[in-house]
Amino acid sequence: MEPVSFFLIFLAIALIGAALFFGADSASGVFRRRRAAESALLDGFDEPVASLPPVLLPAEASPADIDRVRFALGLRGYRMDQVDQVLDDLRDQLAAKDREIERLRMELHAPAQRGESGP
Repeated sequence: MEPVSFFLIFLAIALIGAALFFGADSASGVFRRRRAAESALLDGFDEPVASLPPVLLPAEASPADIDRVRFALGLRGYRMDQVDQVLDDLRDQLAAKDREIERLRMELHAPAQRGESGP
């Protein structure tokens, strides 16, 4: 064999070994100290400021408030059909609770009104 072919075989083995070594590093963490030192340098940075206003509900949210909630579209955001389903369920639950509260208020005021309109 020629000296060039020995060199190419040696180079191929060296490249395969390097690929295995650095590939295994992600699992074993051979260079973990270096990464920890790098992350310590980045700890001084503040969290990035959001460029969009937050999506907020009023303190006393009504079903109509839930209908008006809109989320910004993002490349890796939530699935819109799932978000819509959860918001629809939340709106229905709030509407049911509002109806129940109103029914209980009417029952509470009904005896008081009967007592006043009596003798």
